[in-house]
Amino acid sequence: MSVSPVEIRDLTFSYNSADPVLSDFSLSLDVDERLVVTGANGCGKTTLLHLIMGLESLQSGTIEILGTPRETEADFMDARKHVGLLFQDVDNQLFSPTVFEDVAFGPLNLGHSPAESHDMAHETLEQLGLGDLTRRITYQLSHGQKRLVALATILAMKPEVLLLDEPTTGLDETHEARLTEILAGLPQSMLIVSHNQPFIERIGTRSLGL
Repeated sequence: MSVSPVEIRDLTFSYNSADPVLSDFSLSLDVDERLVVTGANGCGKTTLLHLIMGLESLQSGTIEILGTPRETEADFMDARKHVGLLFQDVDNQLFSPTVFEDVAFGPLNLGHSPAESHDMAHETLEQLGLGDLTRRITYQLSHGQKRLVALATILAMKPEVLLLDEPTTGLDETHEARLTEILAGLPQSMLIVSHNQPFIERIGTRSLGL
């Protein structure tokens, strides 16, 4: 029996002792599944992704990633080797001077040698059809180009699970179609937050409302 990439049980979370944004929430992501989480603004969708990554502290409930309970910062640091998060605001993801440096940063941070990291960055950019952006200055890219490069920074680390927070926000038709095509061809299990109904229908294998 396959281990669930992400298993959440009875998760409750609130900010500053306010009413919970998540209350007794449970979720199980299947292998190879592209599960879309929907719901109104402020209902806890982004918070959920941040909790899975350990960017918010677990208050109540359990989170298992690839069959291992995650509680401490060390647990989540290990989990981040296997799970990639695409932030809703792409500028939170890109911080190096050039596209190539941004994409190579993740493998370097995981402990790969500079030569290995450079090879992984080149391979990922070429696979995504972004080789022509390799030497471009990141902040000079269009929003759509930045979104695709941000995805490349994650895929270069070869994660087993992808968390995508409103990945089509602000994209024009061309870049949304390209992003959808790329995601549809990837083997990773995905947990996707989105309001974009046409995108959900094209990419999702199951939906869950918050």
